[in-house]
Amino acid sequence: MHRPPTTEAEVAEELAGVRPALSPRYTAELPGARAAVLTRLWRALGHEPLPWVSARTRGAHSLAVRLADGRTLYGPPADPYATSAYVTGVRLGRERYDDPARLMTALGVPNGPAFAAELAHSVASLALSRAGADHPKEWPEEAWEWEQRVVDGHPFHPNCRARQGLSVAEQLAYGPEHGPVVELGTVAVPADECLVTGEWPDELRYGATVLVPAHPWQTAHALRRPGRPWRPAHPLMALRTLALPGGPHVKTALSTRLTSSVRDISEYSVRAAAPLSALAEELAERTDGLLHVTRTLGAVTAGTPDLAALLREAPERYAAPGERVLPVAALATTTLPDTPDWLAAFTRLALTVGLRLLDLGVALEAHGQNLLVVLSEDGAPRRLVYRDLADVRISPARLARHGIAAPPLAGRLITDDETALRRKLFGSLVAGALAGTAGSGPALGAVLDAAVPGLPDTPDLTALRQSPLPAKALTLMRLSPDTPGDQWCALPNPSY
Repeated sequence: MHRPPTTEAEVAEELAGVRPALSPRYTAELPGARAAVLTRLWRALGHEPLPWVSARTRGAHSLAVRLADGRTLYGPPADPYATSAYVTGVRLGRERYDDPARLMTALGVPNGPAFAAELAHSVASLALSRAGADHPKEWPEEAWEWEQRVVDGHPFHPNCRARQGLSVAEQLAYGPEHGPVVELGTVAVPADECLVTGEWPDELRYGATVLVPAHPWQTAHALRRPGRPWRPAHPLMALRTLALPGGPHVKTALSTRLTSSVRDISEYSVRAAAPLSALAEELAERTDGLLHVTRTLGAVTAGTPDLAALLREAPERYAAPGERVLPVAALATTTLPDTPDWLAAFTRLALTVGLRLLDLGVALEAHGQNLLVVLSEDGAPRRLVYRDLADVRISPARLARHGIAAPPLAGRLITDDETALRRKLFGSLVAGALAGTAGSGPALGAVLDAAVPGLPDTPDLTALRQSPLPAKALTLMRLSPDTPGDQWCALPNPSY
């Protein structure tokens, strides 16, 4: 079987065979892609609790990172909230590095070679994404068009555009930034071998079988059996989630490594889908109309994470005529009206909703992919829509305080630990979605200072204002393959 390309040269070679007209643009995009990934890596070197970093010296115009072996890295100040590719090179001793994979190799740290390979793939894949993206509309009409404008992927992860396991042809065929239409298939499974929750539509049943929607990559590489043609769909930011024209979104089990994790749909997620959806709907009713949560209509698993799917409401059903609904990550791709006031209004809306749900007992993972904003006809932020409840955190104690019954769930979603709850919300919303929209630490600090006055004074708000901001230590996690779960770092709070 052909091994998918991972390096700049391998991607260039395959691209020349499948779409040669794109090769010059790919080559031209490589320096910018290296700088984008290097900037994300430098953020980690400047702020994450990496065990082989012994000290950091911060100056007005520089950062020195002292390594445990006595060597020193030199580069610009590391703004943990910056989204521009401002790091074009750093020095290790006397040698300058502009390639993040080469730098990681030179560091010689545990698990560094494997991560260096991931960085090389991220650079090549990002250059390919930028080369193939063509989105001339400033304000798209279709909701899925907004999703496809987010070309660079995760704003702070060095593996921002890593799609391991996909060939160049598959990236062009399935990556949303390339604007494809993907032909979804179905796999027939005996009903008595399936777990189905919610309402599974008649069109996905055939006699005594359940038809499980499957991504074509999944049928080719994981299931290794053909699917029955079903319906065309538009891939969204998550790649494995697709929008059916005029219908719901389909989350497929595309079990390859995207960014950090191997994506699949566990039996736990299928069992949890309906009670999570019911709880979220109940809590959304307590936000005075400021939040809608897309309902999970149905979920199915055929006993393996490689063959499962969820059907979810499309977010645009919550937009009135003339309104637009778009993922927060897409805000950075367009010109916002009256930017300073707009950002403060949006930040106030997002914090109002996020803190209200946290107080009620649910910490949303409100990063720029899960959180969407409804804009009025003139572009003002009106309401929020949240999708994908698979990784929220639920506090039974907080729910009980408000007279809300906890869902019949156990496991990783359930915790009363305040640190864990705040990390989930603040790390995704403030250090993620809001930081990615603001674009820098000073800009984020300014909008927080403008937005926070007037918010209900709660212990969670106090913690947000007076403590360092939590964020996932994304590079540390990739360099610690034997450590399960999330690892965290504390970022300087930009509002004080």
